[in-house]
Amino acid sequence: MRWSFSIGRIAGIRVNVHVTFLLFIGWIAATRGLLTGQPAQALSAVLLLVLVFGCVLLHELGHALAARRYGIPTRDITLLPIGGVARLARMPDQPRQEIVVAIAGPLVNVVIAGALFLVSRGLHHSVTDMVLRGDLLETLLLVNVVMILFNLVPAFPMDGGRVLRALMAMAMPYERATRIASFIGQGIAILFAMAGLVTGQFTLVLIAMFVFLAAAEERTHVETRLSIGGLPVSAAMVTEFHVLEPHDRLRRAVDFLMSGSQQDFPVVDGRSPVGILTRADLAHGLREHGAESEVAQAMRRDEEYADAGEPLERALQRMRERGRSALPVLQNGALVGLITLDNIGDLLIVREALRRYAGAGAG
Repeated sequence: MRWSFSIGRIAGIRVNVHVTFLLFIGWIAATRGLLTGQPAQALSAVLLLVLVFGCVLLHELGHALAARRYGIPTRDITLLPIGGVARLARMPDQPRQEIVVAIAGPLVNVVIAGALFLVSRGLHHSVTDMVLRGDLLETLLLVNVVMILFNLVPAFPMDGGRVLRALMAMAMPYERATRIASFIGQGIAILFAMAGLVTGQFTLVLIAMFVFLAAAEERTHVETRLSIGGLPVSAAMVTEFHVLEPHDRLRRAVDFLMSGSQQDFPVVDGRSPVGILTRADLAHGLREHGAESEVAQAMRRDEEYADAGEPLERALQRMRERGRSALPVLQNGALVGLITLDNIGDLLIVREALRRYAGAGAG
């Protein structure tokens, strides 16, 4: 995720913090004591915030470790002012597995809340005393209870919404279940936004926006995956494209870029592919070395290729995981094409138009 940086790894999973989270901490410190000359109160508020987001991190780790059980890696976990996001490489294919992954996060909060309750009960004589005291432990306990209840709201793609989608997918096609769950999620998001505007809780409005956009993105992702299911990479690859050699000047790449629609250029040494020069790589190379520098100074050397016969869905997933807009396509070790996100999009448009035409003809 852009504007985020790593703070370490837990269980082999990279943990990122978004810069807005640091700004949020600064805002809390300023408004809860620093501006009024009460540093101790500001420190207490920041400590509570850090502990709350520690619970959020454990919640996301619950999802990640449950997904790992089914062979699904987690790219990273990012902490944001509105919560955390665990980016799984993919969601489980089986509805029962998705239910396990979805409820794993809230179950972590159940365990945390239970532990906090037992500790707090040991410090106080009654539940009433716990509530009246309202100290750090009780506040964390309340926060975890709220997280449990909030995440179980069936607003897809929140945890409760994913459980709802998985339950519906047991009785209907996965695409239809996703469509219904996403529309329900967007409807609930609109209610969240209205409630936030009425009560002045603008954090709730931000959460509503996130849920609304994420539901639409998830719906599009599933529709895309099902639309290209069964197709090979060769069905979407470009067969007429420019290639570069490591000793070519970047000026040559600029000429290719400006004369057509191609933005990413496979780099070959003789007949053997050795990497790719993306538009971003080209821009960086021009800034750092100038137009007369060699492609080898700016290109991305890696072994990331697609095979002409492999499933298009798998290649697209790999591109998303690695943040790639294009992949060279090989067949028997030879470069035969280039697959780009734009061309996959064009393929989807064509297939959708033909599907609608066939449906109209059948009607």
